[in-house]
Amino acid sequence: MTSTIERAGKAPGGLSRKGLKSGSVGLLGAVVIGVSCIAPAYTLTGALGPTIAEVGVHLPAIFLVGFIPMLLVALGYRELNNAMPDSGTSFTWATRAFGPWMGWMGGWGLIAATVIVLSNLAAVAVDFFYLMLAQVTGNEALADLTNNLPLNIATTWVFIGLACWISYRGMETTKTFQYVLVAFQVVVLIWFAVAAFGHVAGGTAFNALEISADWFNPFGVESFSAFAAGISLSIFIFWGWDVTLTMNEETKNPEKTPGRAATATILVIVVIYMTVALAVLAYAGVGTEGLGAGNPENQESIFAALAGPIMGPFAILMSLAVLSSSAASLQSTFVSPARTMLAMGHYKALPAGYGKISPRFKSPSYATVAAAIAAGGFYTVTRVLSENALWDTITALGMMICFYYGVTALACVWYFRAEAFTSLRNLGLKFAAPLLGGIILLVMFVQTAVDSLDPDYGSGSSIGGVGLVFVLGCGVILLGAVLMVLMYRRNPEFFRGATLRRGVAAEDLADRY
Repeated sequence: MTSTIERAGKAPGGLSRKGLKSGSVGLLGAVVIGVSCIAPAYTLTGALGPTIAEVGVHLPAIFLVGFIPMLLVALGYRELNNAMPDSGTSFTWATRAFGPWMGWMGGWGLIAATVIVLSNLAAVAVDFFYLMLAQVTGNEALADLTNNLPLNIATTWVFIGLACWISYRGMETTKTFQYVLVAFQVVVLIWFAVAAFGHVAGGTAFNALEISADWFNPFGVESFSAFAAGISLSIFIFWGWDVTLTMNEETKNPEKTPGRAATATILVIVVIYMTVALAVLAYAGVGTEGLGAGNPENQESIFAALAGPIMGPFAILMSLAVLSSSAASLQSTFVSPARTMLAMGHYKALPAGYGKISPRFKSPSYATVAAAIAAGGFYTVTRVLSENALWDTITALGMMICFYYGVTALACVWYFRAEAFTSLRNLGLKFAAPLLGGIILLVMFVQTAVDSLDPDYGSGSSIGGVGLVFVLGCGVILLGAVLMVLMYRRNPEFFRGATLRRGVAAEDLADRY
């Protein structure tokens, strides 16, 4: 099928192709890359403990509630992609709906969030790399090498460099790499869950609990504060599915495949999460001692605590799964910021260099390298200054995720406003679903900002009595606003609507045909 941006003279609002290799990714490949970017093994090992500490046995309910806004927003993303398949996604769509200033900030939210996560993914990969060496060799001292700051930073740069190299070689190389690593981590997670349920059935579980319908009741959470904290964590663990949309100019059938891949990715992930969550609760319970999932000592990595008792001598496979999950996500996460910066360079919202394409691999050359340098630089600076600053910035990610997802969802509502009430399908998919999803996420954005004012939020660090998470989160957003003003002064063409114009779906459809 020919996409709208390939029809000469028919592209709405100035949309145009960037030179990426079209047709290189099908539906299965897009879903695999989407699952990889979310990184279920890496995400679960760090998120299960803190979420259980907040909501206890109601973890499945919180996962389901966090899944709902993601699905609603994904439906809006799909409609926007059907109308405007462009690699800039949030940046491009918000610009077309709200204008260049909001579009620029939407793009910045995506870039900032993904660059910060790239640094975190590399750091986790390094931790599990040295843990794996210790397990393989039987030399426990090797695991402590990750605490050697110069070695840790150097190894992190190596991981980022390797991921950058694979990403630079284009989507076909990325796809091949991801098939292997994603399949491995999913198999190990299923193995872990089956083994845990086996212990429960055999009476050898640490603190066996019988699965109850009450676990799926979100109203059973003791307080709204705990509920909000749980939802915030839940939203973070689903984040990353939109990578399937940023590949839209490189997929087969670009108007349909990315949206279908996004929906399929979220559904696959929720099944994986629910299965593993139920297995952990049924095996370990929510206690704060021993192997209990509520034990603070187990929260940094729940799989490191439970893999041995559950999987026995095969526990090393879980370490390898988390390593492969973080490494795979490190590589696939490069897709989003690189293609967003490519689009921003292409439409002159960033310097022209960001719009360059590798002649050989047909991938974003300059933007991919820029994302790697930014991630490595961010990790180095924050790690040297304070480990609290590094992890509090990761905590502040929730604010940026809710911001740019919420803006994009509302962009769908506004762009399709003229046709929203012309049919039940349009009312549901182009208006009601993205409106509700966007409102939920923007409410969570405000709630997280308010909660993070408290110095006790996150690591407990503060500046002038204000929580460090709030300072970092708002600081990153403010930095984007400053850079936007500088770009306006340097190259106002984009901000005057000369390269990418505002529009309404009904008018674009008339112009196209």
